[in-house]
Amino acid sequence: MGNITKRGSRELEGDGAPSLVEGPRTELHTELYAAIMREDCTAIQVLLSSHPINQPVTILANSTSHRFLSTQTQSIMPIHLAAKYCKAQSLLCLLEHGADPEIRDSRGLTTLHLMLLHWPISSTMWTKLGNRTQRTLTNTQKDAVRCLLILCEHGAHVNARVDDSNKYSPLHLAVAHGTSPVLSILAQKGAQVNATNESSMTPLHMAAELLNQEMTEMLIACGANVNCAVSCTGSTALKLAVCTASSKAGRLLAAGVSCIHSLLTHGATVNAQDHEGQTAIHEACFGGREAIINLLLEYEANVNILTRNGESPIYMYLQHSSNLRDRVLLTKLLYCSYPLRLTNNQGALPAGIMLPEFHLLRETLIKLSQKLLSLEDICKRVISNIYGEKHKHHLKQLLPVKMWNSIYCHDSAYLLK
Repeated sequence: MGNITKRGSRELEGDGAPSLVEGPRTELHTELYAAIMREDCTAIQVLLSSHPINQPVTILANSTSHRFLSTQTQSIMPIHLAAKYCKAQSLLCLLEHGADPEIRDSRGLTTLHLMLLHWPISSTMWTKLGNRTQRTLTNTQKDAVRCLLILCEHGAHVNARVDDSNKYSPLHLAVAHGTSPVLSILAQKGAQVNATNESSMTPLHMAAELLNQEMTEMLIACGANVNCAVSCTGSTALKLAVCTASSKAGRLLAAGVSCIHSLLTHGATVNAQDHEGQTAIHEACFGGREAIINLLLEYEANVNILTRNGESPIYMYLQHSSNLRDRVLLTKLLYCSYPLRLTNNQGALPAGIMLPEFHLLRETLIKLSQKLLSLEDICKRVISNIYGEKHKHHLKQLLPVKMWNSIYCHDSAYLLK
């Protein structure tokens, strides 16, 4: 490798690049960088006799002396370099020679944080790649796992927070960047699965809000509290997932429904209220997604529960004018809602039905809310709400056919006539 001349260094400085120590030290940095990248542990040991292990190496811009070198000037800790590019042998060599895994870069990131941020993509994410590329990605994944295990075995703090405004733990970082393979490893190595970030969110809250079913199920399997609430809002993972999914369509909506179903099957409390008294069914009705509403009803969501401001789920549904065009879902919710509460604590009607085009619907709903039901009709609705869709087939075995049909085979379209 050739030496960098003084003239070359001055030219780089003139272009705004950081000044570097010239001559032998620059060449030493370049050689150490290259040795780490090619995992030449013998060369690393020799070079460390001349370079402090916990001081950065700085590489000149536009260097062509090694194929791994960046085209821009950069300074990086040797251990960070090995972790970032998943060089397991180099990482182990550096740790055995005194590298500090907790040393942080200028952004407040430890070696573990950097590894998670640069975790290689999974080969399963790319179905059209050739076999050779698939093998390369698989091998890179294996190298990343090896590096993670090496770091954990050599004292990396699996609960160390990023020194920034978010205060993410390694588990938070893994969820935020979709690196699901590391969740179980970190948990097994002592990561606190219910730790909260600066926004009081656990990793499970983040995974649910991202509608990532795989990470959601992995975190629950690792001991995440499925009913833990965000302290500043009172929202649970279920409510966050419903809120996100309600704004999606197509495949994203299907993914959201799957994530919500996973939370429910693992014990999420369907009627948990946040600080405003809202539940998952309030969010679902506001979004108007039938698949989500039906799923929550199957798990016995209470359609008559009120927020602190006196808003019922049907009130939330009637807020959006787009929801009012789905008369089938609207009549289903109306049948479940008793007593029918159309106003909030201030006496205000939902915004959607206040639009001129829904004048007739508004008048019909007001009349319905004032109508007294017979004791028989009240009993039917109570039974329907208690047993819901989930247990209606079991109930069919217990009740006379005529009685069961009167509860579940009604024609609720008459409600809006």
